[in-house]
Amino acid sequence: MKFEVITSAQNDAVKHLVKLRDRRHREREQLTILEGYRELTRAVEYGMEMVECFFSPRHFLGSNEYPLLERLAAKGIRVREVAPHLLEKVTYRDRPEGLLAVARMKRHTLEDMPVDPKGLYLVAETVEKPGNLGSMLRSADAVNATGVILCEKGTDIYNPNVIRASTGALFSVPLAETDNASAMAWLKKHNIKTLAATPHTDYKYTDVDLTCGVAMVVGAEQTGLTDFWMDGADLKVVIPMLGKIDSLNVATATTLLLYEAVRQRGFKK
Repeated sequence: MKFEVITSAQNDAVKHLVKLRDRRHREREQLTILEGYRELTRAVEYGMEMVECFFSPRHFLGSNEYPLLERLAAKGIRVREVAPHLLEKVTYRDRPEGLLAVARMKRHTLEDMPVDPKGLYLVAETVEKPGNLGSMLRSADAVNATGVILCEKGTDIYNPNVIRASTGALFSVPLAETDNASAMAWLKKHNIKTLAATPHTDYKYTDVDLTCGVAMVVGAEQTGLTDFWMDGADLKVVIPMLGKIDSLNVATATTLLLYEAVRQRGFKK
C-alpha cells in the first residue's frame, strides 16, 4: 500500500501536530497525540477514535508497523508518511519509534466506573507529574484493578507523556475524573473502604485485610494526601522506610499497595 509523503514543515498537518504539543490546544480540540507501536495498538484495541496517523520508516523498530498502518488505513483513517526530520520535530520521545497518531479524547465519569463490592480501586488526588500518573496506570493494569479515580485534576491524563509512561494502559483501565467529594460519596455508596498511607500509624500495609472492596488513595508527590482523604480514610497504614529517606515515589508506593492487595487475594485474574 502506498501512502502520501509529507516533506515540508509548512504542511498544515505538521503545524497542527506542533500545536497539539500544547495542553491548551489539546483540551480545546479534545485531541491528543499517541506515539509508539504498543500505544497505537492498544488504543485501537480499546476503541480510541483515531483521526489520522503519521509514520517514518527510518525510525521503525521492527516489522509489525506496516501491517498496523494497513489496518488503520482499512478503517478509513488517513495515514501519511513524514520525512524523518519532521517526525523528530513533533515527537515527544528522545528515540521515536516512527509511529504517531492523533486521537479523540474520551470523557471519563463515575457513571462509567464498574461497581464491584470486592473490587480493587485506586484513587489519585492531584498527581501532577505525567510520568508518575502513567506508571500508576500501568501498575493498575498489571494487577487488573477494577478502576482508577482521578480527583482534583493535577495533570492532563491525555498528556502524551502519561500515555507513554502507561505504555497504553490509559486505554485499558476503567477511569473516572471527578472531585474529592464526589469520589468519596461514590465509594461510600458502594461500601468500598478507603486506605491511606501515612507514617503516623502502627499498622504496616501488610497487616490489614485488603480482601474486601478497597480503594488505595494516594496524593501529590510533594504534599501527599490532603486532610480530606487522610481524615476520612477507613484504613491507615505505613510502608516501612529502613534507610535515610522518609518517603517513596508515589508511583512506587502505589505499586506496593496494589500488589499487597493482590497477594492477599491469591493473584487471581
